Amino acid sequence: MKSLQRLACITLLIALPCAAQTHQKPTPAAATWWAYTTALANDSMQGRDTGTAAYQRAADYVAHQFAAFGLQPAGEPLTNPAKPTYFQSVPMHQVALLTEKSSVELLPDSNPTQSTPIQFLQQITLVPRDGLPALTTAPLVFLGYGLPDSITDLHGKIAVFFSNSPASLAPADRLSFAARRMAALSKSGAIALLAIDNPAAIETFHWPAAYARTVTLASTPAPPPNAPILLRISAQAAPLLFSACGHSFADILTLGTTGQPLATFSMQAALHLHLTTETKDISSPNILAILPGSDPSLAPQYVALSAHLDGYGFGTPVLGDSLYNGALDDAAYVSTLLELAQTQAALPLKSRPRRSLLFCIFTGEEKGLLGSAYFTAHPTVPAKNIVADLNLDQLRPIFPLHILTMEGLDDSTLGSTVRTLASTFHIEVRPDLEPERQLYRRADNYNFVRIGVPIASFIFGYNPGSPEEVVYRDWYNRRYHKPQDDLDTPIVWDAAVTFNRFYSALATAIANNPTRPAWLTSSPNAPK
Repeated sequence: MKSLQRLACITLLIALPCAAQTHQKPTPAAATWWAYTTALANDSMQGRDTGTAAYQRAADYVAHQFAAFGLQPAGEPLTNPAKPTYFQSVPMHQVALLTEKSSVELLPDSNPTQSTPIQFLQQITLVPRDGLPALTTAPLVFLGYGLPDSITDLHGKIAVFFSNSPASLAPADRLSFAARRMAALSKSGAIALLAIDNPAAIETFHWPAAYARTVTLASTPAPPPNAPILLRISAQAAPLLFSACGHSFADILTLGTTGQPLATFSMQAALHLHLTTETKDISSPNILAILPGSDPSLAPQYVALSAHLDGYGFGTPVLGDSLYNGALDDAAYVSTLLELAQTQAALPLKSRPRRSLLFCIFTGEEKGLLGSAYFTAHPTVPAKNIVADLNLDQLRPIFPLHILTMEGLDDSTLGSTVRTLASTFHIEVRPDLEPERQLYRRADNYNFVRIGVPIASFIFGYNPGSPEEVVYRDWYNRRYHKPQDDLDTPIVWDAAVTFNRFYSALATAIANNPTRPAWLTSSPNAPK
């Protein structure tokens, strides 16, 4: 268990963070940033899961800091204009699989009484939703990479597929393949879809699953009652599925990881699902604050600075630890915004950025970018006045900072601004070299794109095959979305400080530029 001594001098009602005891000692330049991170990622914050009391404690802490700095509330003024607030309440609906009351078993056709259990969260998981049937038994059909054909009847069956795309596809078609597969399978009549993990993927699923829980905005329509059940199984557990059909999973794995053709066949077995779910309506706040700009002509415009406060909370234990603290994902970058707000608010008004800075601390990112989706649909400032969003997520200061990958680099004039400024920090800026990970769409910046706001989002970059890549892959394998993303996660302090200074300078440069960022007509994400 992690020590609660990390919280020794942290309280929720202080204007400035104090130096908490941790197993790491930051450099003086990183001390304030790390103290905020410690306040948000220590064990007493319990991982800040969306809709929990622990998340609300963290939200109260952030709002208190903004108030202490003198930032203006930007939450829900329309609710009660006489009492402005930093909070924007986001109504949500949650469906959780009660794994202790649920089970899944493999039933071979040759002897259906000899069932083999498959363990939820450790070997297999699913996407809970309203209307899931309590009991389901259906035969398994292997579909290769998952696109159904006209001769395979999937009605009432479970479609099993390997999570890759055929190597014969063009790169652009490979990027869209997963969406096309899901659309086709959803119309196929299959009662369930079972994806087998590809262990050779650049970014694999992180087993064990923390939990099986779906959270949506309260306004999201319920799925149709005949929607297929969505399941996934680890590559380590997948051989169980093929034990009755005479096909070797080892052969499928060899072909599948390289995108070679895969056969379609009956798996001579069925799955029996016994599912118990629990539903409830929850709410969780975004925290929104404004540092007014110094130029009366530009102050009505906003540079949005965003990060997400939520984490995973408690989940399946990994190496004996069940608390998913979320230190770098994303407490550390809420902390970057707190430090930036503190520094800028301390300046005389005439020395502050010309445009206003809109601090957006979002909830529900880990549940599907929910807080940013709600804010961009219900903005508390005029959406047309938001000139850019600089999002902080997916950043890992775990090796020296020489390269930054920028999502949105070729979308808008922000790209040239970033490149020019980064050069003064001796940082090379690159486009995303791994677009198949879909990082552009997996962070809160994407919801700003959807309302026409240019964005910039960053990842610490590396050269392929370098020691930095080894460190990066290792962190993702052992710490990402796991309890090990805690206050003991390794930090290269100079890299963290350099990035935070770069980000602050970027926000200031955009806020001070008389010309607002513009979309490039060549960008596929530009508003049509």
